[in-house]
Amino acid sequence: MIQKYISIITLALVFFSCGSCKDNNDKKETEIPGEVSGDVTLYITTANRAYDFKKQAVNFSTTSNMSPNTITLDPTTRYQEMDGFGAAITGSSCYNLLKMAPADRTKFLTETFSHEKGMGYSYIRISIGCSDFSLSEYTCCDTKGIENFSLQDEELNYVIPILKEILEINPTIKILGSPWTSPRWMKVNNLIDLQPYNSWTSGHLNPAYYSDYATYFVKWIQAFAEFGIHITAITPQNEPLNRGNSASLFMGWNEQRDFVKVLGPKLAEAGLDTKIYVFDHNYNYDNMSDQFNYPIKIYEDAVASQYITGAAYHNYGGNKMELVNIRNQAPDKELIFTETSIGTWNDGQNLTTRLMDDMTEVALGTVNNWCKAVIVWNLMLDSNRGPNRHGGCQTCYGAVDINAGNYKTIVRNSHYYIIGHLSSVVKPGATRIRATGYSATGLTYSAFENTDGTYAFVLQNDSNEGKSITISDGSHHFSYQIPAKSVVSYRWNKN
Repeated sequence: MIQKYISIITLALVFFSCGSCKDNNDKKETEIPGEVSGDVTLYITTANRAYDFKKQAVNFSTTSNMSPNTITLDPTTRYQEMDGFGAAITGSSCYNLLKMAPADRTKFLTETFSHEKGMGYSYIRISIGCSDFSLSEYTCCDTKGIENFSLQDEELNYVIPILKEILEINPTIKILGSPWTSPRWMKVNNLIDLQPYNSWTSGHLNPAYYSDYATYFVKWIQAFAEFGIHITAITPQNEPLNRGNSASLFMGWNEQRDFVKVLGPKLAEAGLDTKIYVFDHNYNYDNMSDQFNYPIKIYEDAVASQYITGAAYHNYGGNKMELVNIRNQAPDKELIFTETSIGTWNDGQNLTTRLMDDMTEVALGTVNNWCKAVIVWNLMLDSNRGPNRHGGCQTCYGAVDINAGNYKTIVRNSHYYIIGHLSSVVKPGATRIRATGYSATGLTYSAFENTDGTYAFVLQNDSNEGKSITISDGSHHFSYQIPAKSVVSYRWNKN
């Protein structure tokens, strides 16, 4: 009897540890550390880290598909084209990266940004001047007069060197720039009194300096171009309704509308193809009723609208369904998601909690609601949650956190994985397509057709039990046993 139970337990362990579920007639799955072969390449992460972005492969089934748990891709129904996925390369992130030994840094950046040897992160966000994760408060024109514009120490000695290393690994990376504040000499206390407001925090942009500030953006883009760094897009203001950050500027929708009407022509006159995304703030507009539908109010101005590609959103307030609301009102404009954070307030280093929530709300949640890009906040902070600025976030974690004692040991957090699960299989230019069929509580997924003749499929199982899923593209099908509380990304050739 004891031997019988041992045999049963042994069989169970073999089944649940194999990571895949196939018919007996299927070809055997290959799982070789560092190298896999098979019809379908996949990456799997479980909330308990039993699988830590584990690369595996399975083969197409050689038997007829009789599974009731089949999800079928439908490339005839097409949604948005994807631009990419990534994280913010802040001054703080660059400081920490440059503290690493060069070989360690190259290894980490390759694992993160390489399409061939890593996760293939494809979009990054940088600040125009300082952010709340900079080494100091500054802009690129702190002396009055736009002729005094120049890149500062943080760009020249931290951000640009790291960007150049990333570009060597991934030359097609897209870059979004966002300012936290205008130069202080351009600020006023309000738009009625127009009194000078010499503060890093809050204030309004003086309409008298709209032209100079638009020139500031042009000069900033051109300065990066001189280093071989192409800026894909900008937002006129990070969190325009937030007066309280360590560096900030209030810019209501009517102010941003009027500024874009100056900024757009300035970019065009300079021959720049940089896109403009408006808003760049929370789903709930910080509960300011006069700011609801912020992007739509700007789009209604035909002059401003012609220069605007779309709108950017953060998730620090409100519900992601606001993306659908904006999409329904302006289907000709794009949506991108540009910032979210983890920290001490939401158990940010606990993958058991965060992996599932962040896939639901950020990764698949934004993509399935029309976002073309998904960017999380700091790529790397240190184990002291810094460097950071007083008045900014003191409790944030990075997508990864590096030990400040040795600048070598890295803790990978949920944001690192959720972006990697998208970027590893969904490549820039891919189109999100329909996927229908099996659904169950806790199961969320999205399907894509890449431009290189491959399909991609990203699936989350937020239930407490494993699920045997069959995925079909109409020509091929394969099965996989999805562990409880896990994310799996797949990619395979259509033909």
